[in-house]
Amino acid sequence: MASGGLQLLGFVLAFLGWIGIIISTAMPQWKMASYAGDNIVTAQALYEGLWMSCAMQSTGQIQCKVYDSLLKLEGNLQATRALMVAAILLGLVAIFTAVTGMKCMKCMEDDQVKKMRMAVFGGVIFIIAGMAALVATSWYGNRVARAFYDPFTPVNTRFEFGSALFIGWAAASLAILGGAFLCCSCPRQETSYPPTRGYPKNAPSTGKDYV
Repeated sequence: MASGGLQLLGFVLAFLGWIGIIISTAMPQWKMASYAGDNIVTAQALYEGLWMSCAMQSTGQIQCKVYDSLLKLEGNLQATRALMVAAILLGLVAIFTAVTGMKCMKCMEDDQVKKMRMAVFGGVIFIIAGMAALVATSWYGNRVARAFYDPFTPVNTRFEFGSALFIGWAAASLAILGGAFLCCSCPRQETSYPPTRGYPKNAPSTGKDYV
């Protein structure tokens, strides 16, 4: 029962992490314009994401523009896109794999060993998906931080971390943690030793010797 509860907890955490990765990928707030400087502009807020750039006016109106050409984008942005999409696809595969190996499901009940292996395999895929999302968000955040502290970057073109990055970091951590729980939920098989063979007892001596 304890392993089943740990398995369910791991799947829920990993599933929530996968949902968070999707939300982070779709959000345009990967980086937001920084107004830390002499020229403070509060009329609008600028955001940039993996797929579009947006400007929010002080009235609350948001205008977004999708990036025109894929080939004109920076290589780092394309790599971040690829990692996040790969994390989403891997998470989808991990969901179907882990559900097949869940103890609460009736699939593969005739072979418990394969069923447990499917749950562990799903946990491993969740960990890989979380690592891909963690690498993508950390790589993107590192580029934003380096550009912000670069003295040659104009003040009016500096950006800070957006909310999508924080969601991506939290989602990747949940996916990795949930996958680890799934891997640890497989109970260890106890080694069965053959029963010890007793030695035959000697018959009691009658005190008579036979020739």
